Amino acid sequence: MQITWPTREEIHAAYIQGEEAVVSLLGELGTQVAALAEVVSHQGEAIKVLQGRLSQDSRTSSKPPSSDGYRKANRSPRTESLRLRGEKPNGGQPGHEGHRLEFSAQVDHSELHEVTTCPHCQYSLREVEVVGFEERQVFDLPAIRMEVTAHRAEIKVCHRCGHESTGTFPAEVTQATQYGSGVKTWAGYFTHQHFLPLERTAQIFEDLWDHRISEAMVLKAGEELDRRVAPSTEAIRAQLTSSAVVHLDESGVRVVGKLHWLHVTSTDRLTHYGVHAKRGQEAMEAIGLLKEFSGRAVHDHWKPYFHYPCDHALCNAHHLRELHYLERQYHQPWASQMANLLRSIKKGVDQTKGTADHLPASQIQTFEQQYDALLAEGLAANPESPPTPSPGWPKKRGRPQRTPPRNLLIRLRDFKPQVLAFMYDFRIPFDNNQAERDVRMVKVQQKV
Repeated sequence: MQITWPTREEIHAAYIQGEEAVVSLLGELGTQVAALAEVVSHQGEAIKVLQGRLSQDSRTSSKPPSSDGYRKANRSPRTESLRLRGEKPNGGQPGHEGHRLEFSAQVDHSELHEVTTCPHCQYSLREVEVVGFEERQVFDLPAIRMEVTAHRAEIKVCHRCGHESTGTFPAEVTQATQYGSGVKTWAGYFTHQHFLPLERTAQIFEDLWDHRISEAMVLKAGEELDRRVAPSTEAIRAQLTSSAVVHLDESGVRVVGKLHWLHVTSTDRLTHYGVHAKRGQEAMEAIGLLKEFSGRAVHDHWKPYFHYPCDHALCNAHHLRELHYLERQYHQPWASQMANLLRSIKKGVDQTKGTADHLPASQIQTFEQQYDALLAEGLAANPESPPTPSPGWPKKRGRPQRTPPRNLLIRLRDFKPQVLAFMYDFRIPFDNNQAERDVRMVKVQQKV
């Protein structure tokens, strides 16, 4: 939008016509300036939103570290963490037991080191009775090599009828030459447990056993491993659906060059992976775990999870990152105070877990009152104002766009029981880090 400035002739004509003409000319000019100011204001808000999006990274949002790009090179040597200084010092934590190599009761080999001469007077000790032993043990690996087993099936001709008969090979021996279960097990272990590339796995076989296997064989070993663990996978599904608390997360993975989604359902002992072309409810229905689950699901507020009638709990690590972003980008005091409150509740829960199975009712009430007070302060600082249409701008349809502070405040208000679920039930964790850790290993394998 541009302002139509009056020419010198128009200004002089208004001056000749008198006061009313000058007032009218300035009124028209003022109207145009006000409209332009409104446009600039809208553009300023849009710029502020864009600046906020650009300032988000893995430390202030749920974006993965891989999305930080070259900005990671500009970070300080000390990586910024959501954990407060002194909250968990470096090194072994209180109660951590040290470990060392213990003596083994079962010994495979024994070597005797005799004493033949007294080092003090040079007297011969060969005939002197042994009064004791001092023992030291060395743990080592034996030399390993590839073993070849020749299966020979007898061929016999019957003297009575002349029929030729051949002995029966074991069911697993189907080819003239093939690899056994040990080779397949190690190949699957290297690639799927330690995420080694196919070529590196083949190289390890050559280095350790002087026998290089093909990459195609490693792939076939993985396929066979998948078939063999199918009963275990079903058992894991059954145990997860009956668990009291599970963690949920999803992340993009590449399957034959196309984007798919990895869906994780896990506890601290069990993990189920499902891969689907979709991310939302269609994928969850196909995987089928949540349809049978009736416990508490911990997740990051991904809306399709709420389609299922189980109880829900929200990840507070995500909330801390968002609160840190709001404090840094929007300079709102309630955000840092809310982050400190969540940490205080977590500390109170951690300190109480060893002595009781719930917080005192008075302490819960105090935390709830502080939580509600900070929400009220935040909502007052971020009111939802109706949009004011500007000249030259089309009227937007639908709900007015909320600012990031108000969006988070609405979530913390409407999902208060899910945010503070860890305070009411000690079985529920403070965050969803379990599922994120389970996702990370698959991402590492894809990166390799």
